[in-house]
Amino acid sequence: MKLHSLKPNAGTTKNRKRLGRGAATGQGKTAGRGQDGQKSRSGGSVRIGFEGGQMPLARRLPKRGFSNARFMKDIHSVNVKMLNQIEEGTEVTPALLIELGLIDKIGDGVKVLGHGELEKKLTVKAHKFSKTAVEKIEAAGGKAEVI
Repeated sequence: MKLHSLKPNAGTTKNRKRLGRGAATGQGKTAGRGQDGQKSRSGGSVRIGFEGGQMPLARRLPKRGFSNARFMKDIHSVNVKMLNQIEEGTEVTPALLIELGLIDKIGDGVKVLGHGELEKKLTVKAHKFSKTAVEKIEAAGGKAEVI
């Protein structure tokens, strides 16, 4: 037995229908596509779920499931390099940061991040600090206090 001699069993395959090859074939004229319309055209069909302009079932039914958005924390961040514009020896609080325009609002808290360098001795009070921010504040001679 060789690969070129393999054939399917008798009766297991059908010849494909040759559409649109004259009235005598039984599939001439419209080739089984019905009368004129979008579905009779080449490449023409409606998308899945389309109901002729009626509001589709998927949009008529209410949404279900879980969303984590309700539990998301609204934490605003400030980098240590932004604190250089504050006078040395000042106690930095979230209220002062809003007054200076460094943050919009307090929300669920203020976090101080360690990007940049701090050249002034400051006492910084915030809800959270990154490790690098604490290191840089203390290296400049200041203090990082968690509210």
